[in-house]
Amino acid sequence: MSTPDDVQPPRVRRQPTRRNLELLLLVFAWGLGMLGILQVTWATGETAGDSLWITAAVVAALSLAMHAVVRWKARYADPVMLPVATLLTILGLVMIYRIDVAAASRADLNGNPSPTPDVYSQLTWFTVAVILFVSVLVLLRDHRILQRYTYTLGLAGLILLVLPLAPVIGTTVNGATLWIRLGGFSFQPAELAKILLTVFFAGYLVEKRDSLALVRTKVVGIGLPRVKDLGPILFAWLVSLGVLIFETDLGTSLLFFGLFVTMLYIATQRRSWLVLGGLLFAAGALLAYYLFGHVRLRVTVWLDPWAYADDSGYQIVQSLFGLANGGILGAGLGQGFPNLVPFANTDFIVAALGEELGLTGLVAMLLLYAVLIERGLRTAVSVRDPFGQLLAAGLSITLALQVFVIIGGVTRLIPLTGLTTPFLSYGGSSLIANWIIVALLLRVSDRARRPEVMTPSPDDAVTQVVRRT
Repeated sequence: MSTPDDVQPPRVRRQPTRRNLELLLLVFAWGLGMLGILQVTWATGETAGDSLWITAAVVAALSLAMHAVVRWKARYADPVMLPVATLLTILGLVMIYRIDVAAASRADLNGNPSPTPDVYSQLTWFTVAVILFVSVLVLLRDHRILQRYTYTLGLAGLILLVLPLAPVIGTTVNGATLWIRLGGFSFQPAELAKILLTVFFAGYLVEKRDSLALVRTKVVGIGLPRVKDLGPILFAWLVSLGVLIFETDLGTSLLFFGLFVTMLYIATQRRSWLVLGGLLFAAGALLAYYLFGHVRLRVTVWLDPWAYADDSGYQIVQSLFGLANGGILGAGLGQGFPNLVPFANTDFIVAALGEELGLTGLVAMLLLYAVLIERGLRTAVSVRDPFGQLLAAGLSITLALQVFVIIGGVTRLIPLTGLTTPFLSYGGSSLIANWIIVALLLRVSDRARRPEVMTPSPDDAVTQVVRRT
């Protein structure tokens, strides 16, 4: 017979944390960055001064700090996401440094004072992003806590979305009202709004997906939801149009609406939502084209940039020349002309990379993004709770939409929209927001990969034979 003392304690199924693999990949990413910096200094004739080595040391310290916190607070998290995001950020720093060198050289030829290097500002923003990355992993012990604040975070996201319209602090740059300015600092609140709204969408769809999945009628074999359930998608459509109308921000408008429709489809598995979303997108695009001159201008330049090569189409034409100059293998780091493209370190950093690294480098960069997004979607599939599934999927889709929209615009696949390239482009708002996304994905991944505690069954108990005396 068995006694209570004979029952074995719960067992934890062993699972490797794979943190050593993460550390090895981080070292590899840092090494590639160092090779890139040395190549730029060699090709441009710059000297590798103390500031360059200090920058390299700071990047290494920040990377190790993130790894240490992940090892401490999310030890079962995916081992690939952090190194890939770090490598993309380091590539961005290398390319921004390359553009700084080109700008300084051009200023010297024209007899002008050298501009302030942007690479140090970007390094400062990277430091802030790492601090927030660490804060998310330390303070947010379980991603499911966010579900409690679904509507609060949704309201905060909407406030951030319209905050640039506020008097005094709202700022218009290059025709788009995207920024707020406080003192000497400027920030793009829509970058944080996309995270808060993703959390809101995930919490809302978990709560309402059963009613949103109901089918009442069928048209051409496609099930359509009830009329009263059309409210959410119509609201998202109107908000995205409002962003386009009042802030002149085509990129955020596309990102916001595309994210909601995609998450709605994932939550309900109803193709009807994709059809309705596509119809509403087409209607909104036509409406924007005929009502707003800036949208019409972007479409016109997209269709024939060469006709506007001296004014409105100058930027896209120069980027196409740069990509053509790069060819298959590229001109080589430090041997192209990225300074000929306006805003090469922000909107068109992909064109600068394509010129110096060629089509091969661009494909490799796209593969890095594909790996990061695939790992996020894999996390969505493997996590057990519905909120975590939608949250991880939404955050991954946010990155995917950004990459598609900006690279599609630079390569003239679609009209330019003004979004920045995640991790690569110069700018603190985008860098901070994307590193927060990585932190949230790692938190969900840790929960998904964490081993289960196995409670032994009665059959596993030790049986003893007791003889009568």
